[in-house]
Amino acid sequence: MLWWHWMILGAVILGAELFAIDAQFYLVFLGISAAVVGLAELFGLALPEWGQWTAFATLSLISFFTFRKTLYEKIRGGGSTAYRETIAGETVNIQEDLAAGSESRTEFRGTKWTVRNTGAAVIPAGARARVVKVDGLTLHVEAE
Repeated sequence: MLWWHWMILGAVILGAELFAIDAQFYLVFLGISAAVVGLAELFGLALPEWGQWTAFATLSLISFFTFRKTLYEKIRGGGSTAYRETIAGETVNIQEDLAAGSESRTEFRGTKWTVRNTGAAVIPAGARARVVKVDGLTLHVEAE
């Protein structure tokens, strides 16, 4: 292919990533690889067509596995490593008396939850309880 064919292919692929679809940063490296092959052709590195396609594939794969994850996390603001996936161990305010084995509703983190007392003691209204486990939208709690 001629050098400008590679440049057009790179621009189309980059445009597809940036404007049309969210391919999670895979197409960016394809577009950049196509542009690099085009620039190599422009500056006199004459390769046969199979060599151009091999260079394109090699550059794409190397850039995928070397740069994609770190660059994607930097641009998209990857999640913090300190993020806790569970709320077990946190405490909630119990709004009404909660006998052992019974359920009630309470507000936690701005949302209404069902709380189930899995301990042996009654949790009085206004007291704090420790979350033992989460089962769907039910918090299993015990008295502190």
